Amino acid sequence: MAKAVAGAVTLSFLLLFLSGDLLAVNGYQKTWCVARPSSDHATLLANIDYACSQVDCRIMQKGCPCFYPDNLINHASIAMNLYYNSKGKNQWNCDFRGSGLIVITDPSYGNCLYP
Repeated sequence: MAKAVAGAVTLSFLLLFLSGDLLAVNGYQKTWCVARPSSDHATLLANIDYACSQVDCRIMQKGCPCFYPDNLINHASIAMNLYYNSKGKNQWNCDFRGSGLIVITDPSYGNCLYP
């Protein structure tokens, strides 16, 4: 009986992990997708172009809450997270050819709120 319960718990955790959700002590753990700091400029630009062709990226335009800091890593992180969030927060929705990172610390700042 104990082995069956342990197996069921292990299987449940594995399924949650593979689906892109993380199980935390307090229940569901929120996640965000950000650009890997070691990503090169061409990759970040490609990520912005791709993500913004799929989702509304107006939040990072000049005059909007997420424009500053006006740099590539910030804008790529916002675009990548918008895409990740809109596609169901699966691990593969944050891959971006290895240039995305799933984080559990909210990257929101000031009036720029990451969904």
